[in-house]
Amino acid sequence: MGLFDFFKKKEAAPEQQEALDKGLEKTKEGFFSKITKAVAGKSTVDDDVLDNLEEVLVTSDVGVATTLKVIDRIQARVARDKYLSTSELNGLLREEIQQLLAENNSNDFRNFEYGDHKPYVIMVVGVNGVGKTTTIGKLAHQLKNAGLKVVLGAADTFRAAAVDQIKLWGERVGVRVVAQAMGSDPASVAFDTIQSAVAANEDVVIIDTAGRLHNKVGLMNELSKIKNVMNRIVPGAPHEILLVLDGSTGQNAFEQCKQFTEATDVNALAITKLDGTAKGGVVIGISDQFKIPVKYIGVGEKMTDLQLFDKKAFVDSLFK
Repeated sequence: MGLFDFFKKKEAAPEQQEALDKGLEKTKEGFFSKITKAVAGKSTVDDDVLDNLEEVLVTSDVGVATTLKVIDRIQARVARDKYLSTSELNGLLREEIQQLLAENNSNDFRNFEYGDHKPYVIMVVGVNGVGKTTTIGKLAHQLKNAGLKVVLGAADTFRAAAVDQIKLWGERVGVRVVAQAMGSDPASVAFDTIQSAVAANEDVVIIDTAGRLHNKVGLMNELSKIKNVMNRIVPGAPHEILLVLDGSTGQNAFEQCKQFTEATDVNALAITKLDGTAKGGVVIGISDQFKIPVKYIGVGEKMTDLQLFDKKAFVDSLFK
């Protein structure tokens, strides 16, 4: 079975879509109220409408560069079709945003196979407060429900609270946690976690790391050391370097993504707290600007509200 097939097998699609719709309510309401104002009194998509639409997208945290791409595409459609009514604008926006996401997220994680990777090692990075520990706990819960053996490594040893939080999630979910004393070498924790996972024939290892944005050289050295230790025990590990970003921080999430992608080889993104913000447009902009697949989104408090990102379902939910 594909490692992540359980996301679609364990929970009915209508329930997932309902959770997604609810989680994106604030973004959708803000987005469409702005679009309604942008086209007020207009019957066709002209330069004024496009200028207003540009402002809508930028203020919805899609980002300037991505906004200009979308506007350029719509301008090309207007030039080609000669006449485009404002009533067609929503459908056109939907198509172009979906296409943009498709170009930048070519993988379909619902059919993801981990093949010979056992254990499959995930290193989780991100600053404090973005929902990193909660994401780890929810992911561990869903993996365990799929019948996989999961172990967590508490390698954020610089905050006692971080280790305690991971331990609490381990107890709550019912998975093993490997931890050392506060101030221990994070690479040592990663080593112990993976070594014990190999010995116990466990399926997935999730390693938490320090949630600090200190200087890039220090961050790079620390993460490189952890990665090298992992690779010595399981060649190719970590198989996934997951950066967790808080969707409610808007443009600050772009800056965090920039910092962490410069410090380490991030190959997957999780964007959390989308249910509490009108800034869901950040998903579109970050996907486009960094060319790193958004793999998970957090759309609520429940364990099952961490969802694998489905491009079509996301855009459909925004434009319902």
